[in-house]
Amino acid sequence: MLERHEIETFLILAEELHFGRTATRLRVTTGRVSQTVKKIERRIGAALFERTSRTVNLTPIGRQLAADLGPIVSDMEKALRRAVTAGRGVEGVLRVGFMGAAAGQLVSKALNVFGPRHPECAPQLVEVGNADVGTLMREGEVDVLVAARPFPGVVLGPVLMTEPRVLAVPAAGPLAAEEFVPVAALTEHPVLQLSTQALHGVGVTRQSSCIPEGEELLIGPSVSTFSEMLTMVGAGRGVVPVGAHVASYHPRPDIAYVPFCDSSPVEWGPVWLEANETERVRAFVRAAVDANAPVPEPVGADRAARPTS
Repeated sequence: MLERHEIETFLILAEELHFGRTATRLRVTTGRVSQTVKKIERRIGAALFERTSRTVNLTPIGRQLAADLGPIVSDMEKALRRAVTAGRGVEGVLRVGFMGAAAGQLVSKALNVFGPRHPECAPQLVEVGNADVGTLMREGEVDVLVAARPFPGVVLGPVLMTEPRVLAVPAAGPLAAEEFVPVAALTEHPVLQLSTQALHGVGVTRQSSCIPEGEELLIGPSVSTFSEMLTMVGAGRGVVPVGAHVASYHPRPDIAYVPFCDSSPVEWGPVWLEANETERVRAFVRAAVDANAPVPEPVGADRAARPTS
C-alpha cells in the first residue's frame, strides 16, 4: 500500500514532469521528491519515470499508474469534502425522531424555527415507538431524538419542557379515588413496560428515577405499544407513570390519571449519540431551544391583574 503523501508526490510529478516544480508545490526539497519516487519504484519493482539531465517523462507503467490513481484520489477528495460538509455544514438530510405526543409538539415548534434558518437542510421526521432507539441511532435512521429523560447511553441536550408526573391507574381501582399518590406506589403496584424499552432498560430507567433511593420498582407485564399499555391499565393489569399531557391526549373512561404528591417532574429534550453529533444536530438543538423558550410575561402584567382599592 502506498501512503497518501507518496501518492500525492507521484501524481504531482506525473503532472509537472519537473522535480523542482513538484518540490515547490509540495513545499519539500527536490531530494525528498526523488527519495519518495525511488521508494515507490522499489515497491513496484519497475521505473515510473525516465530521467535525463534535462527531461523527466513517464514510463508506460508510470502512465498507467497515473491513469489508475488519478480518479481514485479525486473520488477520495470528493468523499472527504462531503464528509466535512456533513460534519460542519447545515445541509443534506437531518433525521429527527420523536417519542410521544409531547415530543411531537416540541419537534414541530423546533422545525418552524430550523426550516427558515437552514433552507438547504431537509429534516425528516421519524416517529419512534416501541423500538430499540440505540440501534436506530447507530444505523443512521435517527440523528437526534426528542423524548422524555433520563435516557441511557446518549448525550442529553438541554431541557425543552418540564411537566408534572401523574400515575395512570384503573378507573375502577382504589388508587383512582385518591387526590394524590406517592411515588412509593410504584413499589407496591406492578408497573407496565413497553417490551423493547424494557429489554434495553429505557422504561425501567425512567420509572426507577423517581422512586425513593433503595426501593425497587415492581415490574409488571410487558406490552407492545403505548395504546396496549393503556388498555392493560384499564383492565387492571398494572399502572404506569406518565407526563401530565397524557391525560389530555389520551382521555379514557377506564383510566384515571392521579398526580404524584412527591415525584420529580418529567423532563423533555433532545438526545443523540456522541458519535453522531454534527453541525446539523447542533443547529437543530439551538432551534429547539429558541422555539420552545418560555414566553416572558409583559412588564407590569402582574400589577395590571391586581384589583385596585
